[in-house]
Amino acid sequence: MIRHSIRRMIPASAALAITLAVSACGFHLRSALELPADMGPVRVVSADRYSPLAESLADALTRAGATPATEDTGNATVLDLLGEQWGDRPIALDELGRAQEYSLRYAVTFEVRKPDGSTPVPRQTIELARDYVSNPVQSIGTEGEREILQGEMRREMVASVLRRLDAVARHTAAMPAPAPSTTTPPTTAPPATTPEAAPATPVDGTPLDGTPVDGTPR
Repeated sequence: MIRHSIRRMIPASAALAITLAVSACGFHLRSALELPADMGPVRVVSADRYSPLAESLADALTRAGATPATEDTGNATVLDLLGEQWGDRPIALDELGRAQEYSLRYAVTFEVRKPDGSTPVPRQTIELARDYVSNPVQSIGTEGEREILQGEMRREMVASVLRRLDAVARHTAAMPAPAPSTTTPPTTAPPATTPEAAPATPVDGTPLDGTPVDGTPR
């Protein structure tokens, strides 16, 4: 059974104007971005060589103070975009069973690898979703609205990825430094001294070397 959602249709032109207004604002991080101190030169790579997201991330990292790297740069940190997926899911139907509202979903899987092979930002996926109205009769305005929404979601994805890097940097900076070792090196005890033994004297008072004692006849 198809469940119908009764909603008042928003004209495509009005929805497009609203999206344009929101898109003009853009997304900005709430505070200054903090990059990991040992990040070094960074390179953004993607399975799609012409990925708009990879280009936007590279520009954003450079503006944040990172040193851009190329394929020939040695000891570069790599921000690897392992996958990007777009998808539309109908969430509202009209009385004829035609989709009139969609949820646009955008998922990106990425990780950050350092030259030594460690991953300060392990593989993870960020997923965004936005709803938009689709006119079942006239799709021209709908396509334009969807493209604008895609651009806006890419900018939001850039901000989300940078926030992950910022969180890792702040967590690392907040970790306490290892306490200095308090172990006291063992001290060498001076060699034990044995007191010099006094010459033994026989019971009769004559020393062992035979020297006579005064007053004692030999």
